[in-house]
Amino acid sequence: MNHRTYLALAIPLTISTVTTPLLGAVDTAVVGQLPNPAYIGGVAIGTVIFNTLYWLFGFLRIGTSGFTAQAHGANDQLLGTLAFIRPLIIALAVGIGFWVLQKPIEYAALSLLNPAEDVAALASDYFGIRIWGVPFTLVNYVIMGWLIGMSRIKISVMIQVLMNLLNIGLDVLFVFGFGWGVSGVASATLIAEVAACLIGLLIVWRGTAYRFQLPSLKMVADGSSVRKMMAVNQDLFIRTICLLAVFNLFTYKSAAFGTETLAANAVLLQIHYLMAYFYDGLSNASSILSGKAIGSKNPVLFKKNLKLSFQWAFFSSLILTALYWLFNTKIFSFFTAIPEVIELGGLYGDWLLLFPLVSSFGIVLYGVFTGATETAPIRNSMLLALGVFLLALWAGVPLLQNHGVWLAFILFSLGRSVFLILYIPRLKRLIKKTETGF
Repeated sequence: MNHRTYLALAIPLTISTVTTPLLGAVDTAVVGQLPNPAYIGGVAIGTVIFNTLYWLFGFLRIGTSGFTAQAHGANDQLLGTLAFIRPLIIALAVGIGFWVLQKPIEYAALSLLNPAEDVAALASDYFGIRIWGVPFTLVNYVIMGWLIGMSRIKISVMIQVLMNLLNIGLDVLFVFGFGWGVSGVASATLIAEVAACLIGLLIVWRGTAYRFQLPSLKMVADGSSVRKMMAVNQDLFIRTICLLAVFNLFTYKSAAFGTETLAANAVLLQIHYLMAYFYDGLSNASSILSGKAIGSKNPVLFKKNLKLSFQWAFFSSLILTALYWLFNTKIFSFFTAIPEVIELGGLYGDWLLLFPLVSSFGIVLYGVFTGATETAPIRNSMLLALGVFLLALWAGVPLLQNHGVWLAFILFSLGRSVFLILYIPRLKRLIKKTETGF
């Protein structure tokens, strides 16, 4: 395997994953053209709530991808089918649970984030519409994870691109055509999520060369396999809790500095998401190759994948930093035309120059570990990074105000890279175990 092979996976996966934050980014950009910054704040609060809900169960995509890649590497169709069905059951159960508990979830989220009254009302409108898309989005996570694990990259890209084109078109129609405001962007996102899920299910069932033969209930509920899946998912769940704690505290502290600062930080976070999901494309490529190496008992592929992951984490951090440095003003202005928010974006935006440099290794190597289903290091490194964030937030905000919030976030991003790199020797021991045939 060489750079060309790695990039043949990474480039389409990057296109696919970068489209994920575009749902929130497009919503923010559309309402950012409206005259009141409360619209941006309302969508920002609503987006944080749904990021919380979705990220809690992001393991449905990540875990599915790792187990499917291993099944694909072993050429085991039954394991591949089970890798799809087990998380699908979880996604449906959780999604319906959120429907039932939507009112308590909304109340708890708005009470915790405590935005201004006008922002809270808009966030409530946004939440009340988008909550109906939760089961479809969670099922879509399973679909995306399975397709990526099966190396069906073009199909996954097609679904994501279609979803975002539909979202963009409906955003413009509902907000500028019908004048629906925040309710319009929420409705557009809901329709796009439902459509992507239904198309994805159809493609998985009928549009791939994979032939499903439904396993028995006994196979689906096999104790050892389910325990392995739950152990991996538990570690990824804890990792997600750490991320959510960081982003929710970030938004909470932002709201304390006023609506304009909240809006500026919300736009900068959307730009950060685009960067982070760019790395997720590389991470997914590393995960596929790592899973295939484990499944096919190929230590040479594993070692080469680890080396390429390091190299492209470094190269991509330089590229993203340069692009943001050159075009940061134009990028920020795309999201909003409000002068006060643009001014604050210029004041705090330089922090994002550091983000690619400090976070790239942590995000890309995350894929290597998940593909190998070695998730305990991910859990531990994120817990340590969260500790760094909390300490920096406690010490920095009283002195530096909103700059202190950004300093804490950058140190957290650095921590997740450094602490995960420290687990590389453990990964190398896994490679040595692979060499002996497991």
